[in-house]
Amino acid sequence: MPNHFYFLLRIIEEDISQETPDRVGNPVRGGKVAEPSRHFSNLFNSYAQAFNKKHETQGALFERPFKRKQINDETYLRQVILYIHNNPVYHGFCKQPGDYLWSSYRSCISLKPTKLHRKAVIGLFEDVSNFKYMHQQKLDVMQIEKWLEISYL
Repeated sequence: MPNHFYFLLRIIEEDISQETPDRVGNPVRGGKVAEPSRHFSNLFNSYAQAFNKKHETQGALFERPFKRKQINDETYLRQVILYIHNNPVYHGFCKQPGDYLWSSYRSCISLKPTKLHRKAVIGLFEDVSNFKYMHQQKLDVMQIEKWLEISYL
């Protein structure tokens, strides 16, 4: 979508009490792990710099910092997945979640190799048939946006 996007990530906690290599392979003892927000800040800043260099422009590409929401409930997680996949439908960019090319929906139902943890996602919906069925049901978008504390004003 031209003005917003969503990432749904699972953060894996690691024990960093032992020596672990830094990004260039040097050992670091008890290193400090950066918060996910720092990683996204670096990603967005790098992207903005590359975009500005390519298009000979300058300035920020993103209007405001991203929001994050911790999900600790499986029911809520399913609703978020449905919301993300149906968001392009809701905003009129396509008629079905599978029509939107920049979504993980098609990777979820495909048999092609992917880095997406397909089995875990599909498992939340029991099987692929139920995954597809649930994505075709009408969502209470306003309720989900309220849960996610999303406002576009």
